[in-house]
Amino acid sequence: MANLSIKIIMIKEIIRLKENGISHKQIREILNLSRTTVIKYVKRIEASGFSYAELQAMEDNCLHDLFHSEECQDKTQRYAITEGLFAGYEKELTQTGVTKWLLWAEYKNKHPDGYSYSQFCYHYQTWCDYKNTYMHIEHKSGDKMFVDYAGKKLHTIDKETGEVNEVEVFVGILGASQRTYVEASIDQTIDSFITSVENAFWYFKGVPRAVVPDNLKSAVTKSSKYEPTLNERFSHFSGHYNTCILPARSYKPKDKALVEGAVRIVYHRIYAALRHRMFFSIKELNEAIWELLENYNNIPFQGRDESRMDLFNEIERSVLGPLPAQKYEIKKYKLVMAQKNCHVYFLEDKHYYSIPYRYIGKRVKVVYTGSLIEVYYNYTRIACHIRDYKKYGYTTIKEHLPEHHRYILGWNPDMFINQAAKIGSSAEELIRQVLKSKPHPEQGYKSCQGILSFAGKVGPERLNNACKRAIDFQTYNYMVVKNILEKGLDRITEDDESLIQAAIPFHENIRGSKYYN
Repeated sequence: MANLSIKIIMIKEIIRLKENGISHKQIREILNLSRTTVIKYVKRIEASGFSYAELQAMEDNCLHDLFHSEECQDKTQRYAITEGLFAGYEKELTQTGVTKWLLWAEYKNKHPDGYSYSQFCYHYQTWCDYKNTYMHIEHKSGDKMFVDYAGKKLHTIDKETGEVNEVEVFVGILGASQRTYVEASIDQTIDSFITSVENAFWYFKGVPRAVVPDNLKSAVTKSSKYEPTLNERFSHFSGHYNTCILPARSYKPKDKALVEGAVRIVYHRIYAALRHRMFFSIKELNEAIWELLENYNNIPFQGRDESRMDLFNEIERSVLGPLPAQKYEIKKYKLVMAQKNCHVYFLEDKHYYSIPYRYIGKRVKVVYTGSLIEVYYNYTRIACHIRDYKKYGYTTIKEHLPEHHRYILGWNPDMFINQAAKIGSSAEELIRQVLKSKPHPEQGYKSCQGILSFAGKVGPERLNNACKRAIDFQTYNYMVVKNILEKGLDRITEDDESLIQAAIPFHENIRGSKYYN
């Protein structure tokens, strides 16, 4: 009888210690019991169907009967049936709309003699704790991806200088399956952050309904308990992938407990394996990380037969959102002033892009990618151009210019040459020489316009003769044609030297033809 009393006291002590959250190892040391004995009684306690409080309140004889009578065997059998359903319930709870109450109702319908709802929840939670599962049952399939940077950094080595460069390590984890993505990046800037999040989407071959970042500046420009201000570029990125951003609350680590746990595991599974290796580029480092990452995602969970990859294929792959046809082009922003020539100057490429003339003098925002230039005024897009990397070039849409500017925009060498050809061969030749004499054809447009305008004043014939005279003088510009017409030299033949001399005013610096004889 004494031995029986000792056993009851021991059982009560185990119950009390378990209720206080004491581990098996500590119970063994406190009660001086073997490991197998502690595990045996803990399993019997969990299989009894009663809570710790209920067991503590039982009389000694009832407690004895519970552990040794046929009633205990019946209860153990009921628990065994219920426990066999928990693995399936765990996966069911990841589906949208599925709750423990719904599962219990279905369970009770099939097993009328089963547990009440409170006991059902208690045993399910006990089973989760006992299995030491890593999956939080509140995470729905395809719902969230938690992202963060590891606190500890990896490094690369510069081959030429031997300099050691620290690099950041990005970690992303899906809530339901806990499939994980890891990559090294140069820094935590918005460009690097967006690239890493995007790479995670393409690694998972799908997009979760929400991304849960920490309050780093690349994601949140102003943190708030109720309404944080998102980084404009990151927000635009989320729109491209049809997802949303749900920043974790400041100083609330439980909001992103999954990714923090993943970071700790990454330290053990990846950092430790790479500690004796040298890498000379980010690319080399990431290739090594991704090789270890595949092994990590395919290792079964502790105490379970399935891996993160198995769970991903079973419950999460099919419910992720589709990827867009093209990857997101990282956008950058610059504030510039619209110039009086109806263009904005884009300093990155030293190129000019047109904007509607009514925005002259306004401060506008240039949003650019590697292939596109967009101009915004007060959140309204006013211009869009294909990016042109030609230095000091102009990309112009005619409709952006006022009417008189549109006429000028139509100017080109062929236009002036064709107009001159209608006047005469000498006029055409002079215009060609004017355009040829300038470093850039556009520099001669005004001269050409001025020369051709004489046709309406003096007629095509006189203008063509004046152009011939200018060619003889080998002087190709507007002023010489103007002087020839004003002096009437276009009417004088080359043989009439006396008239030519008379037409030219005397000056002591004019040597005359005899000087060269």
